[in-house]
Amino acid sequence: MCPFTHANYLVLGSAIVASFVFGFLWYGPLFGKTWAQLMGIKIGECKPKPWALPLTLFGTVLTTFVLAYILYIYRPYCTYGAAFFIWLGFYLPRLFGSVAWEGWSWKLFALNATYYFLNLQLIAAILTYWR
Repeated sequence: MCPFTHANYLVLGSAIVASFVFGFLWYGPLFGKTWAQLMGIKIGECKPKPWALPLTLFGTVLTTFVLAYILYIYRPYCTYGAAFFIWLGFYLPRLFGSVAWEGWSWKLFALNATYYFLNLQLIAAILTYWR
């Protein structure tokens, strides 16, 4: 049976919104200046493309739906663990590649890796405890 046949779309939508808001806070007021400095971007000169937010939202939707699907399959055995292993197996290798091939600093790696870890845990918590 497909897990999205009887999915609670209010929960999925809430997880998407919470993730999107968390990303805004993380890369905005909390660590926006640090991130910009590590990326070599001057804050006043940064002009995001008009499709940046919709594309980010689409990525958040994909992440939430995939995590919901995985949690549906493995529930109740592995909730936060699923998010951890997704981070470990899919996000960290990509971030290692950014350090190795794109010249990212380890500080930028740590900032982004921590964000992705916490973001996946946030989505998993909402999907798990608010059914």
